[in-house]
Amino acid sequence: MRHGKKVNHLGRTKSHRVAMMSNMATSLVLHKRITTTLAKAKALRIYVEPLITKSKSDTTHSRRTVFSYLQNKDAVTILFREIAEKVATRPGGYTRIIKLENRLGDNAEMAIIELVDYNTVYGAKEAAPAKKATRRRGAGAKAKATEAAPVVAEEAVVVEETPAAEEATPEAPAANEENAEKGE
Repeated sequence: MRHGKKVNHLGRTKSHRVAMMSNMATSLVLHKRITTTLAKAKALRIYVEPLITKSKSDTTHSRRTVFSYLQNKDAVTILFREIAEKVATRPGGYTRIIKLENRLGDNAEMAIIELVDYNTVYGAKEAAPAKKATRRRGAGAKAKATEAAPVVAEEAVVVEETPAAEEATPEAPAANEENAEKGE
């Protein structure tokens, strides 16, 4: 059983794993999106999200703490200046993992890990207008909108076809009388 074993060792020694996570976290901060195996992406999420949370408070202590994990001045600068501003209102969940096809060489599960606020595909501007109607049975709002629309359309039609409507009125009863006689 795996009681209390929260760390995925990824088949590496501790020093190798720490160096790899540091390099991957630095690449994620610099490039905003990296492709790796699914197991490494899940391990990286656990490693990098506390660092992003720590970057929200721009103090000397938090900068030094984050630098001890990343070991890259440029990455720390970008993390505290750009990324911290974008995630200031987000309470967590700074990364997204998207599964890809398996790798051709060894059939390993691949994934993209990216910073959520830097993705242009899943933007909030595109999501807002794409709202769909709910699939509930009651159509209260829909029925009101449908009733209001034909009233406006009928007024426009009546204004345009007023002379034609007077000519068609005498013919319509005559046609109804002929149909009635044929039916009897």
